[in-house]
Amino acid sequence: MNSMITMGAIPGGGPAQMDLGELLATRLLVQGNSGSGKSHLLRRLLEQTARVVQQAIIDPEGDFVSLAEKFGHLVIDAADHSEAAMHAAGERMRVHRASVVLNLEGLDADQQMRWAAAFLGGMFEVPREHWYPVLVVVDEAQLFAPAVAGEVSDEARRASLGAMTNLMCRGRKRGLAGIIATQRLAKLAKNVAAEASNFLMGRTFLDIDMARAADLLGMERRQAEAFRDLARGTFVALGPALYRRPTTVRIGAVETASRSAGPVLAPFEPPSAPVHELILAPVPVHDLPPRPRRPAQTPMPDLLSQLAAHGEAQASGALNGDAHGQSDAGADDRPAEQEEDTSPQSRAEREAQMTAILRDMLADEDQGFRPAPVLYQDFLVRCRIAALGRNALDMRRFNRLLATARSGVGEDTAGSPDWQQAESLASTLPEDIQAVFLFLARAAIERQACPSDARIAQVYGTVSKGRARRLLGWLEDRNLIVLRADGVGRRVLTFIGSGWETLPGAAEG
Repeated sequence: MNSMITMGAIPGGGPAQMDLGELLATRLLVQGNSGSGKSHLLRRLLEQTARVVQQAIIDPEGDFVSLAEKFGHLVIDAADHSEAAMHAAGERMRVHRASVVLNLEGLDADQQMRWAAAFLGGMFEVPREHWYPVLVVVDEAQLFAPAVAGEVSDEARRASLGAMTNLMCRGRKRGLAGIIATQRLAKLAKNVAAEASNFLMGRTFLDIDMARAADLLGMERRQAEAFRDLARGTFVALGPALYRRPTTVRIGAVETASRSAGPVLAPFEPPSAPVHELILAPVPVHDLPPRPRRPAQTPMPDLLSQLAAHGEAQASGALNGDAHGQSDAGADDRPAEQEEDTSPQSRAEREAQMTAILRDMLADEDQGFRPAPVLYQDFLVRCRIAALGRNALDMRRFNRLLATARSGVGEDTAGSPDWQQAESLASTLPEDIQAVFLFLARAAIERQACPSDARIAQVYGTVSKGRARRLLGWLEDRNLIVLRADGVGRRVLTFIGSGWETLPGAAEG
């Protein structure tokens, strides 16, 4: 099968071709200022490969939804779905080999990062038998892999940056070929950009971006000025899937059009009526237009929903039946969660049930590596089946319960003043670190051996021992713990202030 595709032409030469087979193994970075033709280039690439390889497009502005009409892509409007649904969609699109456009238009920056991270995570975590080749195109990649922290939450930035790093660093073995496009190289995380082996560099004006583009292409700094002179739709190409030396290419025409075409200059006609009356006229309240709202989407029923409904129906029947086994026609029909007994004993029983459900979930090793929002959705379904109501816990309380469950604390330690102090300290930390902090605190309070890097990584939800060591370093930098070695090189962990201390333990265990 011929894997060469035509991207356009070389000015004064023949056609500009790209080796798709090589691209799938080496990844691509596209850079150019706004108006340089990046989106046009991506559209040309997607159209040329749409009938050859599966595609997934992370589209923050809804520019690529027009591919669906001609090439049959499934368009997912992320604003209509939950974060957990995005993770499931990422898995299912690989299982069923469907090309997808993830339209993130309508979400704020924080949600765009978390929804995109969940979708990429689902694609990444699919079982090995579904590792078919997929072109993963991420437009405006600097939004999802920023070089520095911005106005979004740390949790969203870490999740998105981690997903983008996985795509570019570890995606090749899973069949994921990352194609990232950015307006500014300086705003894109270096560890994400550095993993690309193919480059298409368009028009840019800032010195720092021209210098980085020249470095990536192996050009001298004095040659970087040439990027200012590139015409719209013209790029300098380099890489194993393109050319062995920097080569100027002109991108060819496309078959589909973007929804967000640029502004068109038209004759200016001033208003005929007085401007003051047109703009500052009083507006009656009843004439104010209502805010547009997206229609609620009815979810498709699935097996888990049917099981949950069946469990609630049984629980409702048990509650409404009288002592003689007769049903009362005038009984209150409120949902079970509204009939909840709020006595202290009842609350304790409910919390014990929820803790048991969560520990049963975490007993499955694979569950420990799934994102908290995905675990939360699974937890809610299990609570409904157990007749604990539809909204047993909100997300914040669930994260706190999850951190406690991952710490492995027992009932005896959980009731001690030391543990109450540990929980109070943990509540001041980022949510994703609380479980590790409590796990270490339990080991110190119970005078156990210092946990190994592998065990700390497992509690954090990863297999990376390096990440576990960075977590310990982060806690040390904030004067929460101190690590020291005993006489034979084993590690001892001490909590500053409280004096809790573990027994010596091997870091590699």
